Amino acid sequence: MIPLDRIDVLNPRERNQRKFDVIVNNIGAVGLKKPVTVTPRPGDDGAERYMLVCGEGRLKAFLRLGETRIPALVVTVSDEDAFVMSLAENIARRRHQPLELLRGITLLRDRGCSVREISRKTDLHETYVRQILELADKGEERLLVAVERGKIPITVAILIVGAGDDDKSVQMAMQESYESGELRGPQLMFAKKLVERRQFLGRSVARSPPRRRADVSSSSLVRAYQKEVERQRIMIRKSSLVQQRLFFILGALRKMCADENLVNVLRLEGLDTLPKYLAERVIRLGGAL
Repeated sequence: MIPLDRIDVLNPRERNQRKFDVIVNNIGAVGLKKPVTVTPRPGDDGAERYMLVCGEGRLKAFLRLGETRIPALVVTVSDEDAFVMSLAENIARRRHQPLELLRGITLLRDRGCSVREISRKTDLHETYVRQILELADKGEERLLVAVERGKIPITVAILIVGAGDDDKSVQMAMQESYESGELRGPQLMFAKKLVERRQFLGRSVARSPPRRRADVSSSSLVRAYQKEVERQRIMIRKSSLVQQRLFFILGALRKMCADENLVNVLRLEGLDTLPKYLAERVIRLGGAL
């Protein structure tokens, strides 16, 4: 039983307050199921202190409940090993936050751990660790959050990063992922929106500080206007292409409906109906149903 006021937190982290309240209530009702892990260190006052290795949430819960001591497993490890153990424990938790994973793996790498060592300590595949580090080195927090939440596969995130800032290359990377079956349905739509947010809001999920009025100049307004004009031109070109395709489809349907033999075959197969709005357009173009 270790006095709470003799324990120093080695690797503090943010936590979800609602979930933390549940932990506190659970510990208050049934007690502590697993002791915290600490390592002894000499204190400035001559008395022994302890460095917390694992169990920050349990420690804070005991403080919230007004306890003065907590059950602890005491291990003798160096500062370096204690720090690595703390990081590995946080990363290995099943419900870690995405940016905690990024920060933890990066810190382990910065502490001298190889990809293989990180993989062994955190029970993550080496390839996954290597790809996470690639996202970290390029500041791709937005992509990492999407990967960790299961919105897109990490292989797709790596393809997007590899495409750089060129919009055409990014679109080709997404097309490649779609054709390979990695992006389908909702994932494809989410990936498109993610790429747009990444392009306009940046790679980091942190909100950028609001710009001051002094930052707005005549040249920046001209650039914004030119960008909007180009966006409108692209939209017009796309709409014209869609319109041409629709006219082609309507023309093809009109010719099909004018072919009595084909209509009889469709009728025998039970394919002789069209949506009302489409049938009306065909009739106006001279088709027969």
